[in-house]
Amino acid sequence: MTQRQFVDTLERSFMSGGRFLMSRLLLTALACLGWMFAPALAQQPLRSECLAMADAAPRVMSVAYRKAAGSPEVEITYAGHSTYFIDTPGGLRIATDYSGAYQVGRLPDVVTMNRAHSTHYSLYPDKRIPHVLHGWSDDGKPAIVSQRISDTIIRNVTTDIRRYFSDDLGSDMLRDGNSIFIFEAAGLCIGHLGHLHHKLDDSHFAQIGRLDIVMVPIDGTYTMSLDGISEITKRLRASVVLPMHRFATPLDDFMRRIGQQFEIDRRIERSFRMSRDALPPKPTVIILDGV
Repeated sequence: MTQRQFVDTLERSFMSGGRFLMSRLLLTALACLGWMFAPALAQQPLRSECLAMADAAPRVMSVAYRKAAGSPEVEITYAGHSTYFIDTPGGLRIATDYSGAYQVGRLPDVVTMNRAHSTHYSLYPDKRIPHVLHGWSDDGKPAIVSQRISDTIIRNVTTDIRRYFSDDLGSDMLRDGNSIFIFEAAGLCIGHLGHLHHKLDDSHFAQIGRLDIVMVPIDGTYTMSLDGISEITKRLRASVVLPMHRFATPLDDFMRRIGQQFEIDRRIERSFRMSRDALPPKPTVIILDGV
């Protein structure tokens, strides 16, 4: 039924005074409209505030967004290696690069994984975990993650990995074997670079958008050189930097490369809480106690 036919039918029902017929027509019309517009609504991409704010100066945002964000907090816990737990105000618990080897507190509701090495994923995670998000795809195409779970938007940006650090052997690089995951919760943009093996180009930075908190590998060998990861860290301009892969590199080497514009904050705790309004005025590397 076209829009014109629908209007003509309604007009005839008004003229004939058929109230019962008209009520049936209205119900039918609503059903038809829902059927026509539902696919279009379902295909609309999630709105990412981190992408919307990507071109803004650090910690600058619209008044409307600041009011919407308020001051809810996330809690971030360093579990070990490249696994951080993120607890959102809505009660969602997320674990990054989850292999099952590092567990702090209750099981996560969402786990993200990367293919680079078995310490960054598990093919047999606990069945009680409702959301298991792979940073790679088994069909050779880039993994696409873009969904809202509870109060959090989760999306990814794929990068390549060296094959000799993966379970696949062959040419030097495995395309799209790693994902940079971005978590948007409590008005914060939180990024996890995963097992990053190469420099990022402009298209990567454009897809990542704005980051307030970023988790970066600083081993200097298994992932990227310290010079390479330092340049990426400086360009991302996140207010909080959380190192991972801390087993091989003296922290002083990393700090020396990223420059004096970064503060360092060493803590004896393995967790901290952060809100949008509490982000440090000067970019800060926070070192949490972990295993």
